[in-house]
Amino acid sequence: MSDAATQPKPGTAITGCLAPIDKDGLQKLIETGRANPQAIKTLKCKTIAEGRFRHLNMIRNLPPYIVDEPPGLLGDDTAPNPSEASLAALGSCLAVGIHANAVARGITVYKLEIELEADINITAVWGTGDTSPKPVGFDAVRVKVDLQADAPKEELDALIAHAKIWSPVANTFTKPVGLTVEAI
Repeated sequence: MSDAATQPKPGTAITGCLAPIDKDGLQKLIETGRANPQAIKTLKCKTIAEGRFRHLNMIRNLPPYIVDEPPGLLGDDTAPNPSEASLAALGSCLAVGIHANAVARGITVYKLEIELEADINITAVWGTGDTSPKPVGFDAVRVKVDLQADAPKEELDALIAHAKIWSPVANTFTKPVGLTVEAI
């Protein structure tokens, strides 16, 4: 591979060991959002039960995103379970927000790792087990961000807090969201 092929494109922000984000592309996204702040995009996923508790999730034209259950929940342990997948979505969304805001602010990121854990009572066994009154879903989610960048700690703490406020997935976790489930 030639040296030119390994060099980032002009306008690409260098972020230490992280793959670079196209700063010009980010700026265009920022301008588009500011020009039409009420724009709504509909995301779609089709979930296909493959057998037992393994499911194929069809998103855009990507290969299937597999979700399964561990053996303790009668699955085949071939992929994250739905609750783990939601933690992965939260961690990824926070990481995108932190990284994008760092680039927009001219902060070079050398390391970005996010650890997530959540508490969940599974005794209801999807409504087939103990259905006595109790919270269903996560009771608590804890997120720890290991962010190493060329900015003071106070600025990095503010960056992380800002990313949490503007994360679509974090907001889905923390605010009431309308949900309809019906047969077709």
